[in-house]
Amino acid sequence: MRVVFAGTPEVSVTALKAIVASSHELVAVVTRPDAPAGRGRKLVASPVAQYAEELGGIEILKPVKPSDPEFLARLTEIAPDCCPVVAYGGLLPQAALDIPPHGWINLHFSVLPAWRGAAPVQQSIISGDDVTGASTFRIVKALDAGPVYGVLTERIGPKDTAGDLLTRLSVSGAKLLVDTLDGIEAGILEAREQPTDGITLAPKITVEDAELDLAAPAQRVDRLVRGCNPSPGAWTTFRGERLKVLEVNATDEELKPGEIRATKSSVLVGTGSKALELVTVQPQGKKPMAAADWARGVRIVDEDRLGSE
Repeated sequence: MRVVFAGTPEVSVTALKAIVASSHELVAVVTRPDAPAGRGRKLVASPVAQYAEELGGIEILKPVKPSDPEFLARLTEIAPDCCPVVAYGGLLPQAALDIPPHGWINLHFSVLPAWRGAAPVQQSIISGDDVTGASTFRIVKALDAGPVYGVLTERIGPKDTAGDLLTRLSVSGAKLLVDTLDGIEAGILEAREQPTDGITLAPKITVEDAELDLAAPAQRVDRLVRGCNPSPGAWTTFRGERLKVLEVNATDEELKPGEIRATKSSVLVGTGSKALELVTVQPQGKKPMAAADWARGVRIVDEDRLGSE
């Protein structure tokens, strides 16, 4: 099939590479416009655009909005048979959905109808799910509600971060997406409507959502830390400044919520249940570092607390 791939972040590139290596003909990519990045805030092309540029000969479309008449006209001229999508980030109007005969086929990182929305992997970890996965489905106007072509499952390990899990799912999901395209082309794959029960929503996690409540049980704190790693990063406060917490370990120690106990080799913080060992932290304006190194640098005293202004 002639396909136009839509995606933006690094996780999308894995699927794009799989499509390039498949029997399908990649004729163009659709991605978000260049965005400011880094300290200089220079405009930078998305990872998908950068990879497409490396391929050469692939048209790159960067509509401000997918409803732009110029974009819709060009997509009509290209006349793709199907448009596979992985984390594109733009709202597709019905006019765009109607162009390819086989529709827009989205690779979504959850077992639908669970965790519809922008942050399915993060929300599955934060909620304490044991298993997640990926689904391919035909995009319809309603959010992640289209009929499903294929599903795979993936166990969530006790130390998995959102980054770990998304990396694994991007690889297995890329194969699922290509298999779905193969099945559609061969006419042997039929999409099934999603069940009406079991629907959960996975909205984007904001910086405010990522603030740690150290009065909560240790397990809940750990899940938020892992679910927000690498982005946006779980955080608390120390001496009035934000401190990101990137990795923790469970302990059997007892400390009051927010209380800190530092030794030469470890840093413990109290929660609503058992204390947690801080493994990796990131002070405001600095790079990630071992928590023990951070503690030595700030010279923790008995009165210090995490989570207190």
